[in-house]
Amino acid sequence: MPTFLWEGKNQQGMVQKGEVEAANENAVRELLRKQNIRPSLVKQKPKDIFADIKLLQPSVKTKDLILFTRQFSTMISAGLPLIQGLEILTNQTENATFKKILSQVKNDVEGGSSFADALKKHPKVFDNLYTNLVAAGELGGVLDTILQRLAAYIEKNARLVSKVKGAMVYPSVIGVIAIVVVIVMLVFVIPVFAEMFSSFGGELPGLTQAVVNVSNFLRSNWWILLGIGIGLGVAFKKFKDTERGAYFVDRMMLKMPVIGDLLRKVAVAKFTRTLGTMISSGVPILDGLDIVAKTAGNRVVEDAIMATRASISEGKSISEPMMQSGVFPPMVCQMVAVGESTGALDSMLSKIADFYEEEVDQAVETLTTLIEPMMMVFLGSTVGTMLAAMYLPIFKIAGAVEGAGGGGGGAP
Repeated sequence: MPTFLWEGKNQQGMVQKGEVEAANENAVRELLRKQNIRPSLVKQKPKDIFADIKLLQPSVKTKDLILFTRQFSTMISAGLPLIQGLEILTNQTENATFKKILSQVKNDVEGGSSFADALKKHPKVFDNLYTNLVAAGELGGVLDTILQRLAAYIEKNARLVSKVKGAMVYPSVIGVIAIVVVIVMLVFVIPVFAEMFSSFGGELPGLTQAVVNVSNFLRSNWWILLGIGIGLGVAFKKFKDTERGAYFVDRMMLKMPVIGDLLRKVAVAKFTRTLGTMISSGVPILDGLDIVAKTAGNRVVEDAIMATRASISEGKSISEPMMQSGVFPPMVCQMVAVGESTGALDSMLSKIADFYEEEVDQAVETLTTLIEPMMMVFLGSTVGTMLAAMYLPIFKIAGAVEGAGGGGGGAP
């Protein structure tokens, strides 16, 4: 349907404007009259020629979702009608993609859908966790409270992910720089030195000859190496896309020194924060575990959560299968057991999440402290070895010249 821009006055005489999707101009005017708005201008919005090209459309950022959730919660708690709140937020949203999605959500709600059902039509922006919590909030009449909890959860989860990504940026950048420097030296610098050395004749030092051989091989067979690299990358991706491959890779990641410990702590923090938010919002624990498992981000953790869910459905406690999985630390399982026995599982899960988020901070700091010197040593030793290989023949030639000069001075 086409989009129309409108402007008009409400019952209080205040000027309002916005945009809405409708079949025609008369439908827009009728819709505005139902909202007690006297339209003074209704015109069809010019079509953006790039609107249908998805690659050119802005993505919905986490900060957009957090801002919408907080503002919508405030509007609901202030007694503003659902549709009016959606209309206001749609009009003031700057992100074109998010504006279009909110407009569709508003139209669906106006058409009789529940807010949660309208959100479920846009799973890339509103995931299962979001829509299920909204559904629980609508059912319990506490939508404003649920939205506040959602905003806080999304913000804390985004901060957690940002910390982990930030820890990976430095080593990734140093690694890329090292690879680029080595390739440039092997492809462009070493051949120049090799040609110069060949003009002097004689045998090159072993280290220099090895570097020259590597340079010649890389220049002659770069396309084969590139093909092998691409092939290995594609094969790894296909392997990881399988059930067995995903489980194997995720399991190996958890067993890696330092990084594995960090990933485990992130998984525990995310699991406890998400499940605690869902239980406190009135979502049944079995439904909550099902949703949490799908958002775990690690197949080993996902399988452990689903095994826990299956045990609970058979009447067991949540802490017992968590302990048997071997994924969750004993302290977490014991605190969950205490939360179950005292009837305060949601608050206990939140305390665990707070603790492990602090643990993630320390793990990130430790990882950064360990990686920085290791990467610098790697970069320095790699470049230093290549420079040494290039200067060894120069030292050899200089020694030979000096020896010849010394021998000439002793002749009669």
